[in-house]
Amino acid sequence: MRRIVIRFNAPVLLTFALLSLIALILGNWTDGATTYRYFSVYRSSLGDPLTYLRMFTHVLGHADYSHYMNNMLLLLLVGPVVEEKYGHRTIFFSILLTALVTGLVQFVFFPNTVLLGASGIVFMMIVLSSFTEMRKEGIPITLILVVIFYLGGELLDGILNRDTVSQLTHIVGGVCGLIFGFSYKGRRR
Repeated sequence: MRRIVIRFNAPVLLTFALLSLIALILGNWTDGATTYRYFSVYRSSLGDPLTYLRMFTHVLGHADYSHYMNNMLLLLLVGPVVEEKYGHRTIFFSILLTALVTGLVQFVFFPNTVLLGASGIVFMMIVLSSFTEMRKEGIPITLILVVIFYLGGELLDGILNRDTVSQLTHIVGGVCGLIFGFSYKGRRR
């Protein structure tokens, strides 16, 4: 009889999902106080050390369980293949850089709003996953379709809809995925 082994196959993404769950539980326990103070990015004093921390930690915060589940399901569906191809360290730094870029965009251009959630990271992973089969020559059709469907859809949603979803964060995350994909082209773990 074959033995079934459970592997910790994507340590960066699994740790990210666990930290996000802990942030969600803390937020629920404190009626949103920890979520706002530590896991959201918004315009605040540059003299406050938490301002700099929040540039990175806002991706761990989620408004509620549904918000968390939507992000984590997509991340855990797409991300492990990407982490396996590029390696744990590369994905860790890709997440950090995407968090910083989306945090800075929010801080600079949207001073009266609050941003939280991993959707920028998710969109970065979705676009980056389209590069996993990219050869030295040519651009995969899947990459073109992902850019058209996901990023084009977010552009349209941003123009046509007025909701609480930050389409700009999705677009910035997708652009980060494009930049990383072309930068990592040919790089294997």
